[in-house]
Amino acid sequence: QVQLVESGGGLVQAGGSLRLACAASERTFSVYHMGWFRQAPGKEREFEAAISWTGSYTTYADSVKGRFNISRDNAKNTLYLQMNSLKPEDTAVYYCALSRAYDVTVALNEYDYWGQGTQVTVSS
Repeated sequence: QVQLVESGGGLVQAGGSLRLACAASERTFSVYHMGWFRQAPGKEREFEAAISWTGSYTTYADSVKGRFNISRDNAKNTLYLQMNSLKPEDTAVYYCALSRAYDVTVALNEYDYWGQGTQVTVSS
């Protein structure tokens, strides 16, 4: 069973940047697609970004396109999310997830393993 542990969350002012990391417990991480999701208080968890197992393909939610960048280092079993130009509406718990689906997917139910989440708070 793959374990995922996020880090890098915190409090930042609007316009600032944060870099989240997600460390996987197994080297099999390198053959699976990965994604980042977030959940704001009182809202459902929603897709933000995904990356193919090779890192050659990425996709983003419209709300973060141009501001967030997903990447991975398979040698380190680590997934990243660089978040720039942060807005108060980006405040949420951010989760990384691993999908065993054949194609990169934005659907929550196609992700099989989840981290515990890391809080990101953006002040205005």
